[in-house]
Amino acid sequence: MFIKTRLLRAGLILWLVGTIALRVAGQHLLPPDHPMAALGLLIGGAAGSAWLVRRLCAGAQLSREDWMAGAVAIVLPTLCLDAFSASFFPAVFPNIAPAAAGFFGGWMLACCAGGLLGATLGRTAGR
Repeated sequence: MFIKTRLLRAGLILWLVGTIALRVAGQHLLPPDHPMAALGLLIGGAAGSAWLVRRLCAGAQLSREDWMAGAVAIVLPTLCLDAFSASFFPAVFPNIAPAAAGFFGGWMLACCAGGLLGATLGRTAGR
């Protein structure tokens, strides 16, 4: 239980750092009229999240059977808190075009899906 609490805390810290980064420089990252950049962010976000969740679960020394619970703990803050960020997008991210709100929500879902996939893929906890 303690390890999953640590992973939940790690997920909350990741969410906070990401939210601050988007508030500071998000206008450069989420241009609403660039479909290739959007595709790159979706794929890169999912792949990066898969890698990060695998590293965090391995670092927490979870048994392979507990990786999915660990992954849920990591992505839970993003799933819960970014629902509010997307709903109140112009207030939370005043520097980003409001037209990017839908993409933002999709990007967060892709990142969470990648994180959950990262917990299910692979053969051993050390990989």
